[in-house]
Amino acid sequence: MTGDADSAPPFTPFMAGLPAEVPFVPMEALQRARGGRPFRARIGANESRFPPSPRVVEALKSAAGEARLYGDPEFWDLRSALAARFGVRPRQVSVGEGIDGLLGHVLRLFVGQGDRVVLPQGSYPTMGYHIRGHGGEAVHVPYLQDRVDPQAMSAAARRTGAKILYLANPDNPMGGWITGAEIQAMTEALPPDCVLVLDEAYAEFAPPEALPPLDVSRTNLLRLRTFSKAYGLAGMRVGYVLAHEAICAGFDRIRNHFGVNRLGQIAALAALEDEAHLQATIAASVAAREELTRIARANGLTPLPSATNFVTMDCGRDGVYAKRVLEELAARDLFIRKPGAPGLDRCIRVSAGAPAEMALFAEALPEALKAAAQD
Repeated sequence: MTGDADSAPPFTPFMAGLPAEVPFVPMEALQRARGGRPFRARIGANESRFPPSPRVVEALKSAAGEARLYGDPEFWDLRSALAARFGVRPRQVSVGEGIDGLLGHVLRLFVGQGDRVVLPQGSYPTMGYHIRGHGGEAVHVPYLQDRVDPQAMSAAARRTGAKILYLANPDNPMGGWITGAEIQAMTEALPPDCVLVLDEAYAEFAPPEALPPLDVSRTNLLRLRTFSKAYGLAGMRVGYVLAHEAICAGFDRIRNHFGVNRLGQIAALAALEDEAHLQATIAASVAAREELTRIARANGLTPLPSATNFVTMDCGRDGVYAKRVLEELAARDLFIRKPGAPGLDRCIRVSAGAPAEMALFAEALPEALKAAAQD
């Protein structure tokens, strides 16, 4: 008898060989493991800790009854608004379920079984998850002094015949950045069949010199953006690609056409219309980032330069010690995260939050450091 309770599902051999994993453990799972005890500060996921625009809230209230309807599968209004904002054509914009969802589409477009993808070692774990899930092979390039090494990454792409070179700029998890000029040089140095996938989730927080001029004439460059950070819509799952129209047409062949729901589209449009709120959120995040920098230094930690809405802090020892610091902060009901790659795992990473959350971190950190040092 087949298909009974004791038989394995009839997965493909490739699927059966994939590891059972998720890119990261969510706060909700940690909270369940704590018997449901809530965290006092959620400053580990790099969401905006500041509310979305009041225009978004009002738009969602007005449109709540429309939740029964499918959204526009062409995302025409949102793509048109984004095109107007960036001075491109709507057909040079593609919309998807946040950058995470778009990365899955990118792998499907460009990577076949066994194809290589170059990325910084320890960078955004969801990219590695998608590489494995689509049969690719990750080629990891070490950071250089906690910063992406553009020359080494370009060399690795040429040496391995990679189909994709991926980097986040500003960088997750370290918070630093390389310049737009360096990115342009990387693009020029790539083989013609290798695509630079530029994850710009934190672009709104970046200094101008970190962002290269927008060029959608190239067929080997994609720029990914999101409403999850500065716009405060992480829960709505709306991201977008700025790229050559042939690439965006490729997305149309494979994407989930109803993947971004109607309310998500409405929220993103309303957020785009409130530039003053966006700038206020960026300013509040930068102020919180500066406060985190001060707190780190006051406690003997080394804050790394950041162009994001978080600060990565060097705990000055090894990954074992940093993990104890993380655990002691969790014991004091603060949810934060840390880089996982060897060498980077000596650090913890704290999201920029509201003043009350920053005060909780300032109170808990010296206690956590003292307890971690005693273990």
